[in-house]
Amino acid sequence: MAVDMKIPPVGESITEVTVGTWYKKEGDSVKMDDVLCGLDSDKATFELTAEADGILHILAQEGDVLPIGASICTIDNGGSTPVTPPAAEPAKAEAPKAETPPPAPAAETPAPAAPAAPATTGSSVVEMKVPAVGESVTEVTIASWSKKDGDQVALDEVLCELESDKATFELPAEAAGTLRIVAQAGETLPIGALIAKIEVGAGATAAPTPASTPAPQPSSNGSAPAPEVAASNGQNGYAAHYPSPAAAKILDEKGVDAQQVQGSGVGGRITKEDAQKASSAPTPVAAPAQPAPQRSDVSAQPTAPKPAAPAPAPVVAGERGQRREKMTSLRRTIARRLVAVKNETAMLTTFNEVDMKAVMDLRNKYKDKFKEKNGVGLGFMSFFTKAVCIALKDFPAVNAQIDGDQMIFNDFCDISIAVSTDRGLVVPVIRNAEKLSFAGVEKEIVRLAGLARDNKLTIDQMTGGTFTITNGGTFGSMLSTPIINAPQSAILGMHNIVERAVVINGEIVVRPIMYLALSYDHRIIDGKESVSFLVRVKQILEDPSRILFDM
Repeated sequence: MAVDMKIPPVGESITEVTVGTWYKKEGDSVKMDDVLCGLDSDKATFELTAEADGILHILAQEGDVLPIGASICTIDNGGSTPVTPPAAEPAKAEAPKAETPPPAPAAETPAPAAPAAPATTGSSVVEMKVPAVGESVTEVTIASWSKKDGDQVALDEVLCELESDKATFELPAEAAGTLRIVAQAGETLPIGALIAKIEVGAGATAAPTPASTPAPQPSSNGSAPAPEVAASNGQNGYAAHYPSPAAAKILDEKGVDAQQVQGSGVGGRITKEDAQKASSAPTPVAAPAQPAPQRSDVSAQPTAPKPAAPAPAPVVAGERGQRREKMTSLRRTIARRLVAVKNETAMLTTFNEVDMKAVMDLRNKYKDKFKEKNGVGLGFMSFFTKAVCIALKDFPAVNAQIDGDQMIFNDFCDISIAVSTDRGLVVPVIRNAEKLSFAGVEKEIVRLAGLARDNKLTIDQMTGGTFTITNGGTFGSMLSTPIINAPQSAILGMHNIVERAVVINGEIVVRPIMYLALSYDHRIIDGKESVSFLVRVKQILEDPSRILFDM
């Protein structure tokens, strides 16, 4: 008996995961609680463990995006192959039995032969349409087909994957029979659009071979139309001059008749690419304007060379490689949230500069003893974290957030620290940073950064921050406008430290200067508060002794 392994719920806001690395291979013998693979969500990485002992059969490959509850693999605890394939074999075995008895009575033979001819016309066809997958989902994209055109499919067998802007879904077969694909992978279809057909019955199994291979030609020795269908294959097939929904929209916009477009899809179907190329088809038709001047060669000869000038395309020397990669769940979430912040907040950025000499002198003086005593280095981030916590107490609006028509003010400082990883930018949170010492802040930063780079951060460790600090200076950035980490209302950007000539007490001196940037939501933070907050941070950093007295 096969145990169906499904994607488990991994968090309230997580609706899909990406299959990471498989630690076991197809056909491997696994034991209960063995780690099978890693699952990546837009917030954290999880491990999938075996629910039984047996033989592993993998259903989803590395990189596939699956919704919560989708089947990812099966474990055959009896050591035999899954039950589904044998179910299909008897179906094939019964079909010949149904055909064998009729040949005896010669008069009854035409009755079975009649369904064989209509197989190309689809006497018994089940239309597969895009199902409703959610209230706000109006269209889906075909990610990939698990079956090919003409394949035999069983009831409830997965045919393809459909991707929406929220999750990925599987399309199961609504009947057993021969699959006829209408829409290709990559096409975007509205809900309710025709995606495939299933020809039901024994006659349907005989139909695909004439359309795909020349072998059926002897079997159609009694009727002439069958060879014609086989000869025309993709051009005059059952879907010839029939556009996909995406292609139909493009053709309508261009005013091109579908009957004039030759389809390259299955059965001659017009694909999205065919529709896009149709725009170039009318252009050559307009080229016959050249013969028109030939009628009046005497007067139109000077205009003839003009259309010929733009004809040659520019030739680019050298190799021009190009590759495509599918966005990870984390990258898609980052992109979606950044665009949402830009569209839903009144974001503004104010700048200031801070003289880092006092902090650098203090750090250089005590960093060795600090590391010897606490086991961690003394970095700039602890100075900035403590300075921010003091300033947030003086300007509580910067530490607040908007919830509907209400403002939520926090009397604690949960500081989010932006950390760059191979998978993208993550923002773990230092809880109650205002109560931590310099050593406590540094230890927490080291711990969270290590978890982030090992992809072991939990959802709780990345949610609930009240203010964010990001340090682009580690990569050499001199100035930037950081984007708010919603639902927070402000973010502080640190930058590179550069020695500059400045005037102090009427004298020109060289000082290590850093530019600071504060991006804030102008809906809740006024300009006066934002500038005053940044000036407060500047004052504390230029005189670190203020931290001791909370001034």
